[in-house]
Amino acid sequence: MGPSNFVIPQTIASLEDETEADDNRLSVLRPTDVASLSPNRLQEFVKGVCFDLSDKELLCIEEQEVLDGVYSLVRGFSALPPLCQLNLLDTLRSNFSVLLPNLDSLSRLNHHGDIDDGYQHPVLDRISSHRNAFKLYTFFLFTIVASQESNAAASATSSSSSSTTTTTSNLKGNRKKQPIQSWNWEAQRARVLNLIASSLDINLALLFGSVDPDENYLSFITKNTFSLFENAAVLKDAETKDALCRILAACATKYHYTAQSCASIMHLIHKYDFVVTHMADAVAMSEKKYADGTLATSLIREVGRTSPKAYVRDTAGAENVGRFLVELADRLPRLVSTNVGLLIPHFGGESYKIRNALVGVLGKLVAKAFEDVEGEVSSKSLRLRTKQAMLEILLERCRDVSAYTRSRVLNVWAELCEEHSVSIGLWNEVAEVAAGRLGDKSAIVRKAALNLLIMMLQHNPFGPQLRIASFEATLEQYKRKLNVLSPEKTAESVLDGFQSDNDTADGTASDDHTMEADEEQKDSLPDSCLPHPDEVVAQKDTLVPDVGNLDQTRVLVASLESGLRFSKCISSTMPILVQLMASSSATDVENTILLLMRCKQFQIDGAEACLRKMLPLVFSQDKSIYEAVENAFVTIYIRKNSIETARNLLILAVESNVGDLAALEFIVNALVSKGDISTGVISALWDFFCFNINGTTAEQSRGALSILCMAAKSSTGVLGSHLQDIIDIGFGRWAKVDPLLARTACIAIQRLPEEDRKRLLDSSGSRVFAILESLITGFGLPDNIWYAAADKAIAAIYTMHPTPETLAADLVKKSLNSVFDCNDGDGLQNDITNGGANTFATVQVEKLSRYLFVISHVAMNQLLYIESCIRKIQKQKTKKDKVVPGGQDVHDTDREIANEPKENNINAELGVTASEDAFIDTLFERAEKEIVSGGSVEKNLIGLCAPFLSKLCRNFNLMQKYPELQASGVLALCRLMIIDASFCDANLQLLFTVVESAPSETVRSNCTIALGDLAVRFPNLLEPWTEHMYARLRDPSVSVRKNAVLVLSHLILNDMMKVKGYINEMAICLEDEDERISSLAKLFFHELSKKGSNPIYNLLPDILGKLSNQNLKTESFCNIMQFLIGSIKKDKQMDALVEKLCNRFSGVSDIRQWEYISYCLSQLAFTEKGMKKLIESFKTYEHVLSEDSVMENFKSIISKGKKFVKPELKLCIEEFEEKLNKFHMEKKEQEATARNAQIHQEKVNKIEGLVVARNKEDGEESDDSEAGEIIDPAMEGQPQSMDDQSDHQCCDSEHSGVCSEVTEVEPVDPEIQSPRVTTKGASKSRALRSNMKDRKSNVSTSTRRCTRSKQK
Repeated sequence: MGPSNFVIPQTIASLEDETEADDNRLSVLRPTDVASLSPNRLQEFVKGVCFDLSDKELLCIEEQEVLDGVYSLVRGFSALPPLCQLNLLDTLRSNFSVLLPNLDSLSRLNHHGDIDDGYQHPVLDRISSHRNAFKLYTFFLFTIVASQESNAAASATSSSSSSTTTTTSNLKGNRKKQPIQSWNWEAQRARVLNLIASSLDINLALLFGSVDPDENYLSFITKNTFSLFENAAVLKDAETKDALCRILAACATKYHYTAQSCASIMHLIHKYDFVVTHMADAVAMSEKKYADGTLATSLIREVGRTSPKAYVRDTAGAENVGRFLVELADRLPRLVSTNVGLLIPHFGGESYKIRNALVGVLGKLVAKAFEDVEGEVSSKSLRLRTKQAMLEILLERCRDVSAYTRSRVLNVWAELCEEHSVSIGLWNEVAEVAAGRLGDKSAIVRKAALNLLIMMLQHNPFGPQLRIASFEATLEQYKRKLNVLSPEKTAESVLDGFQSDNDTADGTASDDHTMEADEEQKDSLPDSCLPHPDEVVAQKDTLVPDVGNLDQTRVLVASLESGLRFSKCISSTMPILVQLMASSSATDVENTILLLMRCKQFQIDGAEACLRKMLPLVFSQDKSIYEAVENAFVTIYIRKNSIETARNLLILAVESNVGDLAALEFIVNALVSKGDISTGVISALWDFFCFNINGTTAEQSRGALSILCMAAKSSTGVLGSHLQDIIDIGFGRWAKVDPLLARTACIAIQRLPEEDRKRLLDSSGSRVFAILESLITGFGLPDNIWYAAADKAIAAIYTMHPTPETLAADLVKKSLNSVFDCNDGDGLQNDITNGGANTFATVQVEKLSRYLFVISHVAMNQLLYIESCIRKIQKQKTKKDKVVPGGQDVHDTDREIANEPKENNINAELGVTASEDAFIDTLFERAEKEIVSGGSVEKNLIGLCAPFLSKLCRNFNLMQKYPELQASGVLALCRLMIIDASFCDANLQLLFTVVESAPSETVRSNCTIALGDLAVRFPNLLEPWTEHMYARLRDPSVSVRKNAVLVLSHLILNDMMKVKGYINEMAICLEDEDERISSLAKLFFHELSKKGSNPIYNLLPDILGKLSNQNLKTESFCNIMQFLIGSIKKDKQMDALVEKLCNRFSGVSDIRQWEYISYCLSQLAFTEKGMKKLIESFKTYEHVLSEDSVMENFKSIISKGKKFVKPELKLCIEEFEEKLNKFHMEKKEQEATARNAQIHQEKVNKIEGLVVARNKEDGEESDDSEAGEIIDPAMEGQPQSMDDQSDHQCCDSEHSGVCSEVTEVEPVDPEIQSPRVTTKGASKSRALRSNMKDRKSNVSTSTRRCTRSKQK
């Protein structure tokens, strides 16, 4: 009998049963139960086994006694003490490590040529013994590793479960019972696995008799290896993971265990996401170590063979497979590029995750698979054509149906741009695709497009400056130079050659050359030459550098053309970027700001203007948007050099509009508080204002003072150090150069703190007020600036003057005298009383307009001044109430107050406190009323002017003749109406007449804004005029509509006006032709939806009803309702809307309204409850199912419902669908039958009419001959009744379906009958019926049937 062989069993316990199966196999005969041994005996047993393994030769493990002992210890390894475990493991590992070199010596012995035949048999036995020992050591070591890992996983699971169910004390007790590990298992595990991996690296052909080991051995190795790959904790150890990868690579590649390994790898990838990168490492290691890509190719083929539908069902597996492919392409780009054709068909699958992965694979291949192309020209061209095909696929995938895939493609392009893997010839195509994706409906795609454009700007090959003018000027010069070098070739043909060169080359070398040439020509061409093209042409020989020969010049011209195209492409995106800054998505806004910053860095045309529109975003409630704007502002405008920072800020202030100035003030205040705007910048701003810096203009001085006024809100001491400079420069000779400087100086005076105001009053108060008075009453400023300056000057007077009403009275008098040339109000009153006929004969319209502005603005500031005084009184009263007699605080005298509560109780009972508050309120009302109405006996100057102003505004002929006077007069009228309720009530109808009929849109806009203020101040007076306020939304002027939207939005959102039944007018603004108005309306409804329980839910049915009755385009109606329904998010409200909309079908008979209601139903987000309500409400809308458009909307609802409902409800939906289709067909048939019956009835009536007419004619002819004939009265009504009966029968047959078609009756020529003489009425009637029967010979069958019934 030959030597025994060891066959690796399925489990370790199977070794005890091997004797019965085959006597020639090594098996365990006398195992020992180590769990039953005492600790001392167990230690002795372990020492004995370890001693035998160490003392005897390496092959002693074949001996039955040693095999039984090792088997017993390995099977009970978890029950051994830690020290015994360590001793056993070290002994097995050391023996196995010594055995491996012996295998090499055995191989050399086998190849020795002097071995005789007698010695051959012992050598074979020795090889068999070595093979058995090799398998046994591998088996026992791998079994120990697997056992330890399974025990560790079980203990981790039990400890995690016990931690949630036990108390702290129990945990302490359990912790004491747990065995203390005295050895580092992770290190031992790594050593064992590395040893097994090393054993696979040696030549095993001699041991196993062939190149590959037997199936049993490889199956055992791979099975345990893959089981360890399933443990995420094991893979965290780098050495262990590396050893497992080596084992897998050797088995799958070296020993050709590829098919089984491939199946196991795919199983693990589908099941565990953490194993993806490790499997990619193992596959890459197998290819690099053994120079054999069979395993990688097999995996790619397996993915390619899988049905795309399988990945739709297994989304997690699809994502893992996709990640694996990307990782594999990153590690083995050349190999994957040769097999990528197997994966391309999956681009047509429905799984977007696989498409995403394939896009990533192509990106990796383009970046890495075609580097350092070597070989023949044919192979180079093949590989480059492959690369070009991949790039074209990437461009095509930018239009994928899935937003995730589109965003992934754009991200891949960004990575390629960052790695300089995109040639210049393809650069502009990618840029245009990215620019087009900025308008994508998905936010993630827009974000990816913005990031791609940022990356393209950052890594562009055209230079650091991308101004269009610079490129055009330089390009023109080099085109001329090219024409000189090659006059027979035009410059247009150059770009084609350049693109073809780049299509067949990698693009890297040409990119470098182009960048060098581009930078060279940019350095040699200063920007100052660009605005003077004539001068550039004259000096082209000296300014244009010589870049080389004809080919180099061609390349440079082509590069310049590409750069110009790229610059124009980026510049064309500015309008879209402005829209994205108003997006509701914070990521859109943040990335748009980043892109605009990059555009400004590269001097893209229009970037500066777009960044200005970023400023209002500082008022955003989203903190991330505010921080993005602030960071961008600091990056762009704040520099280390204080003078440069000051210059940037003042230029920004000069060029900003009113809205941007408010935003700029907000940012400046924040930066001053944080210290980003330092004292050095403040000093530099003062230097600019005081003209201490050379070249400073009056406009720059004004801008510097504006920034200083903004900073004064956060730092009150900014303006106090230059009070005299503000007066001297702000109102001095420089104010004549820049008239707005005086207005800015007035603002600076208002911003002064209390201490600086007192100091200014003491030092030069009279001078300041004299300057302000002359500014208001004088005519030194032009009209377009005077109004703004006078506004701030009057406000400054009321801010600083101790008794501003006295100075304001003088201003009004002087202004009155300049207009009417009278010393008091008597002359004016007399002119008003007499009708004012001679008043305007001598009055200048300009002076009158200014006078009206002064009195109205003084009145408004007087009202504000009174309110501030009342607040001061109330503040003092509150402070006085908190302090008790003696100057002690209330909190210090609690005991005294407790002992003497009677005084306070008496005051409360007498109402002393309430009377004081009432007295203050009465005083305020009286002072407020006296501004316009005056006292009971006399009227003040403003009160005298109020009737005159009212009469002036009612004179429409005069107002139309002087539009400027109308604007000033109506504005003054609105201000006085805001101040006085009586005056408002008296002139409210006049105001609405003006706002509806004034030809000037400026006047209508001012009135619209004033109506908002009036609604806030006098809501009861304006309430009856609500409809007229909403009517401003239909104004033909864009400005008026915009202001109306703003005013109504403010009133409604701040609960100053109830949402009346005219909200449909605001809804129509959603489809306004002006984009600004449309955006404001959308913002209004968006904010309205956030209030309470979403008022839009309650308003929607009313809006639907009113919009249905208006002459709206169907597309506009659908867009409006889609937006409004989209703002309703709660499922409960959606379900209630289903019922409400279904009930509206009952009271509506118009087909158009049926279509609208069904469309609204189709836009709802249905839940299961909503679908049930829709099905239950079938009776309410069954009569509308005959319309095809209505039916299409219901079909849309059903298709959406099938996607989310549960299986049991899906069956109900299918039945409901069948019911709808059945009713639809029945209704269509009923309508067709009714139409046919109507047509038939009309034809029958026509025939009867002919009969009656002929009877009448014949009767008239025979009246003379039949005058004496007596006809039986009983027979008179019989023919008629028969006719009626036949008609009813005909209709019944029509509805019953007997005669469902009506044949068209063709006109028949009447036959000529021979005249007959009838002597009796009965015979005459028969003759007539016979005649009619002949006439109807060509009538259809149904008509004949009816006619026969009549004849009978």
